[in-house]
Amino acid sequence: SELYTGLYANMGNYKSFGDTKFIPNLPKDKLKALVFASQSFKEQPGEMEALCDSCSSALFSLEDKQKQLGLGSKGITTYFSGNCVLEDAELAQKFLDSQVSCWLPFRAFCSSHIPKGVQFIETTYLEQSAWSFIRIIRGYIRPTLNLQLKEHENQKKMLEGYRRSFTFGSIAHKEGSRFWIKDKGPTVESYIGFIESYRDPFGSRGEFEGFVAVVNKAMSERFAKLVSSAEVLLPELPWPRDFEKDTFLKPDFTSLDVLTFTGSGVPAGINIPNYDDIRQSEGFKNVSLGNVLAVAYVTQKEKLTFLEEDDKDAYIKWMLPSFEMQGGLHELLGHGSGKLFVQDDQGKFNFDQNTLINPVTGEKVTSWYRGNETWDSRFSTIASSYEECRAECVGLYLCLNKLALSIFGHEGQDAEDVVYINWLYMVRAGLLGLEFYTSESSSWRQVGDGHHLLYRHEDQVVTLAQKHTADIFLYSGGGNSNIVTPLNAFMEKKLARNVHFTFIMFGTSLLLERWDQAPFPVGSSQVGLDDDHDAVVFPGEAVELVEYEGSAAGLIHSFTERFQEDAEQLEADLLELSKRDSPCWCH
Repeated sequence: SELYTGLYANMGNYKSFGDTKFIPNLPKDKLKALVFASQSFKEQPGEMEALCDSCSSALFSLEDKQKQLGLGSKGITTYFSGNCVLEDAELAQKFLDSQVSCWLPFRAFCSSHIPKGVQFIETTYLEQSAWSFIRIIRGYIRPTLNLQLKEHENQKKMLEGYRRSFTFGSIAHKEGSRFWIKDKGPTVESYIGFIESYRDPFGSRGEFEGFVAVVNKAMSERFAKLVSSAEVLLPELPWPRDFEKDTFLKPDFTSLDVLTFTGSGVPAGINIPNYDDIRQSEGFKNVSLGNVLAVAYVTQKEKLTFLEEDDKDAYIKWMLPSFEMQGGLHELLGHGSGKLFVQDDQGKFNFDQNTLINPVTGEKVTSWYRGNETWDSRFSTIASSYEECRAECVGLYLCLNKLALSIFGHEGQDAEDVVYINWLYMVRAGLLGLEFYTSESSSWRQVGDGHHLLYRHEDQVVTLAQKHTADIFLYSGGGNSNIVTPLNAFMEKKLARNVHFTFIMFGTSLLLERWDQAPFPVGSSQVGLDDDHDAVVFPGEAVELVEYEGSAAGLIHSFTERFQEDAEQLEADLLELSKRDSPCWCH
């Protein structure tokens, strides 16, 4: 059951956090015997044996390329065919930059690895291309998608945009998202589409995700106060006023209790939609997933590695309150701050290039985005990790602010404890992230690992093994001064499209030397969470909540019951897509 829990929870056999492969903990012949003893095999022996034979070798394979997600020789991915390398990804991105304003729903197949039998094909030629032509294939996953329209006008237009996008392979999802941000304060919140780009090794293409959640009104009141105070808190950040939008677009910021979240992992908070132009000029929504936090940060004292005994009780007491505040600051004023400097196709600038000063160098800003370029398209492989680091820095900086602390109900000694645990959490998270560092390639296997502030600045390296946890960062008094320089650097390099120096700075910051000489007790990791996935059903006019136990059996049960009406057709469609794609992944 652990294997199937892992497959469901991660939406595949690669960890959603860490991007490494997990395999069954029993021999191949034992797993085959288990399959052959199942009720499904008794009912459909031919189909089940064919399925077992088609995937068993790959399921157990530990070839170097198949151990982790990656591009080219560094791993396996289904965003690119197996013969694609970094140069192909860069060429495809250059083409998409010139043709469309959104590339979240695209995949790339090189040469003969374009699947057969698909409809809605558009052919476009790119001069001086390593490929003879680039072909755009639309509506590829259309059979598996179905949306029901709602009564509310914004919701109806929103879902109509999604339907057109999923059916015809267009970017109408972007138009649907415009109506989604206008749907203010719903009691039930939902979003669906190609959203986060964490699992794309090139950092541009989105994973298909969706969620349905119910608003937690009590906690949302605190976030509403934070939103109303945003225009007071933003000027407290260390960069010039010209680095911010002319008008802060106040978002809908709510705390949600998740009913269901489909995707390879469940985040603690989200800032969406992931379209830079919409976020800059029209707005966005922030959501904090409260019941996810409540489950994820329940900590047993004996499992708290790297901490002094004196810190453990305080960590357990204040971890959740500190993360609620850090999450709010991270999402609203981290991801929500800043204005990308852009020169549009007509040559018009959204900033004064003659007077804007770089706070790090003291000189004029000399680079900016052009045309359809966006943060993700220009910074590709480090975009997500870098942006998370910037948002975390904003949270660490502002968590010392008395107004921010008071909004979340923290004053006096309680406020001091919350701030201390917040900084302590970041340092510990950086240490835990070392589990996902690959010394052979000097790289991180997960966007959430490299961003937790194991930061080296001006050759001042903290020797973590010799420090008391209370002394790793002097958060009180000197804390903000420790983070001003990297925070300003993160901000300027993102807003001004400073690609070259960003890769130099960020790559150096995340480089760990002599890793083999510094063993750390990271403990064991699990391939899946025993999360329950409750469902709402509508027997007639009534609304009924169906709850499942928080176990492997409960998770599996929730999946089998969720698709009772169309399970056979859905399975047939998915098998057909898998068969169509299968020649593309390995090369």
